[in-house]
Amino acid sequence: MHKSGFVNIVGNPNVGKSTLMNLLVGERISIATFKAQTTRHRIMGIINDEEAQIVFSDTPGVLKPNYKLQESMLAFSESALQDADVLLYVTDPVEKVDKNSGFLQKVQRMDVPVLVLINKIDLTNEKDLVTLVEQWHETLPKAEILPISALHKFNVQPVLQRIKELLPECPPYFDKDQLTDKPARFFVSEIIREKILLYYDKEIPYSVEVGVESFQEDDTHIHINAIIYVERDSQKGIIIGHGGKALKKVATEARKSLERFFGKSVYLETFVKVDKDWRNSDKELNLFGYNPE
Repeated sequence: MHKSGFVNIVGNPNVGKSTLMNLLVGERISIATFKAQTTRHRIMGIINDEEAQIVFSDTPGVLKPNYKLQESMLAFSESALQDADVLLYVTDPVEKVDKNSGFLQKVQRMDVPVLVLINKIDLTNEKDLVTLVEQWHETLPKAEILPISALHKFNVQPVLQRIKELLPECPPYFDKDQLTDKPARFFVSEIIREKILLYYDKEIPYSVEVGVESFQEDDTHIHINAIIYVERDSQKGIIIGHGGKALKKVATEARKSLERFFGKSVYLETFVKVDKDWRNSDKELNLFGYNPE
């Protein structure tokens, strides 16, 4: 008897979805920084054993969209409600239970098993946690409520075991040696974007997209040309920095992470271009892969 299924991870921004995904999959598949809205795409990570294949899907945080890019991000999150065999709704002790009530109403109507994972329980006490569990039981009566700490790896293995119990009997959807549905170029873009999120403040990181112009690989080396797109000339200057120092720092740190990720020597060239108002252009968003269909 073999089990397979799609286990989709949803929730509000910055509650630890990507940290949980990376812990479950065992690979650093999804960006996990301290800033909200860091995951923009729906990213699948696959784990396999002899008896099961679990296809985890990390999604952007649920938020009220302010521009077309965020509309696409919300569409990715809502699409995860449609094809889930098991839904993981991740929350934490800080956010209110009724936040994004409209999205929760859609979760209530789902016919598949829902696990509410209260993450970051190290930030609360036992009394408040009991109250929070009761509130979630009232909000999602059919769901199972499980307190966890993804960062400290607390109670995560029982979650994984429960997922396996809930999966339907089914042959594998992907090859057993496949780790993700995304190509190598996607992870190059994500790793460079992660460094930008870490090293720049305010609106700059959210106005940036990264495209990979070329990716040439042999047995020991990878040569990559990447373009960092911004919306305004002033942002281009900030990304490059005085004498190119800021861009050099991003490229150096990205190269180190890429070498760890691919296990090969990496030569990385980065350029900065202005693509005015790309976040509100359907054409540009499609080119950058922001199409939930």
